[in-house]
Amino acid sequence: MTITADQAAWFSQTFNAMADNIEKAVLGKRDVIKVVLAAMLSEGHILLEDYPGTGKTMLARALANTVQGSHARIQFTPDLLPSDVTGVTVYDQHKGSFEFHPGPIFHTIVLADEINRASPKTQSALLEVMEEGRVTVDGTPHSVGRPFMVIATQNPIEQAGTYRLPEAQLDRFLMKTSVGYPDTAATVELLLNASVRDRAGLVSPIITADTIVQMSGLADQVYVDQAVLAYLAEIAEESRRVPHVKLGLSPRGCLAYVRVAKTWAAADGRDHVVPDDIKQLAEPVLGHRLLLDAEAQFSGVTVESVIQKLLDRVVAPTDRMV
Repeated sequence: MTITADQAAWFSQTFNAMADNIEKAVLGKRDVIKVVLAAMLSEGHILLEDYPGTGKTMLARALANTVQGSHARIQFTPDLLPSDVTGVTVYDQHKGSFEFHPGPIFHTIVLADEINRASPKTQSALLEVMEEGRVTVDGTPHSVGRPFMVIATQNPIEQAGTYRLPEAQLDRFLMKTSVGYPDTAATVELLLNASVRDRAGLVSPIITADTIVQMSGLADQVYVDQAVLAYLAEIAEESRRVPHVKLGLSPRGCLAYVRVAKTWAAADGRDHVVPDDIKQLAEPVLGHRLLLDAEAQFSGVTVESVIQKLLDRVVAPTDRMV
């Protein structure tokens, strides 16, 4: 079953309404907002990596306030334990039985602030819930429900007291993006309203959690021609052959790529994916999945240059595959 033109138009209208709502808090960052929304509607998770004070936490909170669901913020620190995230089983003396006390991960949208400050053991507590939407405590699985999204932030500059995210965990983030510094016009508008301490507080809910699930289902129905799938497969294969790349795009990454490309197309009011969707999403989808070797830094090779080389090498299809 394929999404209809009317459904695609409604999807695009709702998508842009959410983007407008979030932009009240995060000025002049429409492209970044669209990437974050696409990740949520694709039932994925997003990693925000940027300098301090650029609005990473503000963006995450504005998104959480836009959706009429529950949200929680977890400040990751070196002494944070896995049970502080997932929850713990406690013995109730009155009832004479063990009861599960859910942790902050059991919310619609979870902000994992400065995720790279937690120990690898605590970071690994997120692996199961990010992949399967459930946590297992004392052998008992507990579902976190739908929709569910983890928005993680990390500071790439300050390395003292941080732990690098392992590749297995990075691959579970659908996309990675950066907010970046605002332009002059956005900065002036921000300063004119300096009395507003909490801009995310200006954002009120305009969509329910059930509607998010409905939109995710519609995105799954967007048509993807086999020629576009072959184009993506060639990009994945080429990513494993490019010089200085130790780790290319995995099959799990390809599946994530297709999911978010469908959402991107629906957000544009289309019922089908085009090669330009693949190109526009290349950097946020591939940026954290391509691992470069040690020689890349000395050769001046960056992940961005590798992605551009991939798009230049692999020819995009111009016709549908019969």
